[in-house]
This record gives sequence, structure tokens and C-alpha cells, in this order.
Amino acid sequence: MIRYEFPLNEKVRTWLRLEDLFERMNYFLSGELSLEHHAALTTLFELNEVAGRPDLKSELLQELERQKRALACLHNNPAISEQALDGILNEIEQAASSLLSLTGKVGMNLRENEWLMSIKQRAGMPGGTCQFDLPSYHYWQKQAASVRRASLGAWLAPLLPISDAIKILLHLLRENGRKLSFIAHQGTFQQMQGGRAAQLLRVTLSSDLACIPELGANKYAINIRFINANYAAKSTIFEFDVPFDLTFCTLTT
Repeated sequence: MIRYEFPLNEKVRTWLRLEDLFERMNYFLSGELSLEHHAALTTLFELNEVAGRPDLKSELLQELERQKRALACLHNNPAISEQALDGILNEIEQAASSLLSLTGKVGMNLRENEWLMSIKQRAGMPGGTCQFDLPSYHYWQKQAASVRRASLGAWLAPLLPISDAIKILLHLLRENGRKLSFIAHQGTFQQMQGGRAAQLLRVTLSSDLACIPELGANKYAINIRFINANYAAKSTIFEFDVPFDLTFCTLTT
């Protein structure tokens, strides 16, 4: 099976972008090669751009507090494990505390580092980080993997509270989903929403089907068309029936 996620508001769209970037960062950071650590650094620049949105920190804190209040109401519910509930509430408390401890604008530690900013500027040019362009960066790349990893870890550290908060919120969002099964007849599907608003839609189908979902949605209707998985030609409708699962995910309010 293959799953596609479609955010339905800008807030969740930003969270998913950051989740993807943090996963990529952690993958390349764990490597040993200088090329892997170069990829980690360029990913760090992307992370810094997305996480530097002025309202992100306050938005995450507000959402964590909202989820904390909603979950606290579940105490003494016989259908809920008190241990699991206390565990997630503790995670929320720790994430909020870490976010509150961040001082200044998110990502300022990188923006104030002239050496890193010189690399970022050159990295935006095709082939711009060759050794003759940035000899000091070439020197850093020739250091031991442990030295490079320590540098990257120190530059990444101020962004980790953002990662922790997003992990919790996306976990809660995905867990609070309502899954339904449908068939897209001749590659197209439409369903009226009746004013119900989800924050994230997940489309799951067999990976044996050579088609890709394209989704358009608002609070009134969902439209999905499945297109042929053709990487060269213009997009064309997959003209066969497509069985799929559609999960409506919404954070508790």
C-alpha cells in the first residue's frame, strides 16, 4: 500500500514540510561521508527558512495548550488508558516548556553566523560550493565525521523544540482520523462535505495501481482524480476503477 497526505490548511502544510525536512536532516546527519553532511547542511538551511516563520512558535504553543486541555478531559474515562493519557500529556508539557525556553527569533543562531550564511549563499548557485569557491568549507568537509557531526548537531539544536512539538501534534492529528473506503469510478471521485472540515486527508491505495491521486478540497466538497503514473507525458486520467481508503484527520478542539 502507498499513502498520500494532503494538508487542507497552511498550518498543517507547514508542519508536514518541517517533518519531512527534519527526517531528511536526521538521515544525512547520521552518515559518515562528507557528501552526506553537505546534504545535511543544505537541509538545515531549508529548515531554518521554514521554521523562521514569525508566528510558528506561538502557533505551536497555542495548539499544544489546546490539545492538553482537550486530552485532560478524558481522565476517568474507562475507555482510555490513564497511563497512556498521562504519557502524552507529559510529552506535551515537555514540548511546550522547551518551546518557551527558546529566546529570540527562531533560527537566529544560523543567520548571525557569517560563515554559514556565505555557504548558504553559494549553495543556491549551481556548483557554487566547489573547493575553490569556499576553501574554508572544503577544510571543514575534510575534518573527521565526528567533528562535522558535532558542528551540525550544535547548529540544529535550537530547532529541536520545533521538531518535538510537530511530532506530537502530527501524531495526534493522524490518530484522530476517520477512515472510509471508496471506489473512484474511471479514475474520478467526488464527495460532498456538508460543511465538515478536516485538516488532513490521507489517501491510501495499492502500490500495484500505476496511478497517482490529485486532490482538491474545501469544506463543501472533495474532488480526487487519479492520473496515470507517466513521468514524461502530459497528465492523463487513469481510466479504470480505483479502490482506495480516505481518512479524514482533525485535531480535537
